[in-house]
Amino acid sequence: MADFQVAASTFPYLYSKTGLESLQHLRAMGYTKFEQMIFPPHCWPAELSADQRREYRTWLDGEGAQITSFCYPLIDNNPNAPDRLMRQYTIDRYRETIDLSAELSCPYVVMIPGVYGGLIDPPKPWLDDWFVESAKEVVEHATKAGVRILLENVPFTHRPSAQDAKDLCEMIGNVGVNFDICNSAYIKEDIGDAIRLLGDLIENVHISDSPADVFKHDALGTGIVDPAPAMQALKDIGYDKMTVLEIITDANDPTADPDGDIRKSHAILAENGWAKL
Repeated sequence: MADFQVAASTFPYLYSKTGLESLQHLRAMGYTKFEQMIFPPHCWPAELSADQRREYRTWLDGEGAQITSFCYPLIDNNPNAPDRLMRQYTIDRYRETIDLSAELSCPYVVMIPGVYGGLIDPPKPWLDDWFVESAKEVVEHATKAGVRILLENVPFTHRPSAQDAKDLCEMIGNVGVNFDICNSAYIKEDIGDAIRLLGDLIENVHISDSPADVFKHDALGTGIVDPAPAMQALKDIGYDKMTVLEIITDANDPTADPDGDIRKSHAILAENGWAKL
């Protein structure tokens, strides 16, 4: 079903392959659409030479493949940090990611609010102010580059819910949502209701699975995520964009099998109406 295409994330290969090697590996598995993770040494825009950027472009064009989204995870950055220098550092890294996204004709960069949940946190209105200020700078740069910023719902941030994502979109303006089904299930939201609440704000979807008591992004069929109600809700809102298999397991771990996890998860998606691999 063309309207429910599936992309694969390079997250499992963050420490074992370069970004381009990861794309080539996933292409050999049958994928032509990818979400590229931004993190050194995997893929770090500031360290990519002009030749390396051209190599990405040439390979993608030659394979008829596409990076459909870039994702800069909450590792070593914080867009709503109390320290303005950390906020500025994070904004600058997003700008570099946006520039690479534009160069490689990738339409989306995913942005995540900063971490929350320490022993004593700043007041939430302060966190909102800091994040909105940072996000507006990022969105301004993205708009000029022709790239769209998408906010993701993440449990360990100060804005974890679908309603939170909607509120942030209203505060920032000119942004969409990267809706993570597993993240929503983990905080015990009704996934269907969350999708319908966000409606056409959703422009990219992540899916994986997790136990109820430990936050993970495992293979589908191993935890609390049921793809069926998500599929129905996506149909209800007329969703016609990408679903990213975001399995997070380290390929360097000899006990892990990310390739097998991706294949098993895609088979479950296909049983529920997504395109087959």
